[in-house]
Amino acid sequence: MKLYADTARRRTFQIVADLTFVARLVMWVWIGLVVHDGTMALAAPGRQTDESASAMAGQLRDAGGRLDDVPLIGDDVATPFDKAADASDGLAAAGRSSVAAVEKLAFVLGLSIALIPIPVVMAFYVPGRLRFIREATAGVKFIDSGHDLDLFALRALTNQPMRVLAKVSDDPAGDWRRRDPVVVTRLAELELRDVGLRPRRLPAA
Repeated sequence: MKLYADTARRRTFQIVADLTFVARLVMWVWIGLVVHDGTMALAAPGRQTDESASAMAGQLRDAGGRLDDVPLIGDDVATPFDKAADASDGLAAAGRSSVAAVEKLAFVLGLSIALIPIPVVMAFYVPGRLRFIREATAGVKFIDSGHDLDLFALRALTNQPMRVLAKVSDDPAGDWRRRDPVVVTRLAELELRDVGLRPRRLPAA
């Protein structure tokens, strides 16, 4: 598999682009985690409410239980404590609901901030890289000899602009048909440069 170009400038550009792409992915994941943790901080009051109300409910029930043992008046005195304990349980449940809501919000926000930009960046970058890898990997199999260079020369006649072909020869198509080794090599190099390759072996003059 051919991951990078043979030419130094293009290879350097590809390496820098790959590192930048990975850095952006890491950055968005990090931002998502920061947002998640920041949002989770909003759950602290709910947790404190849950803990305090639960503790208060337990203490009220303990007090009510002790008063319930008092002869004659125990039931009447313990009833308000039991009601207060139930109210504290309700307050603790509200605190837990608040914490659950904040946790859900933190998860959704963190995931959205991390994942929404990543597919966008990948959609712009990955197809081009995959196209280069596919074409370069296939092309590297055809640059072992002058006969193979002829294929790239033909592609150059098809793909390169006329002004570029004119710099190679006054009659590039005719020279290609006559198998002019210099023209064939120059045409092939034009096409190879576009896919970031260099010929392994030039044809003999």
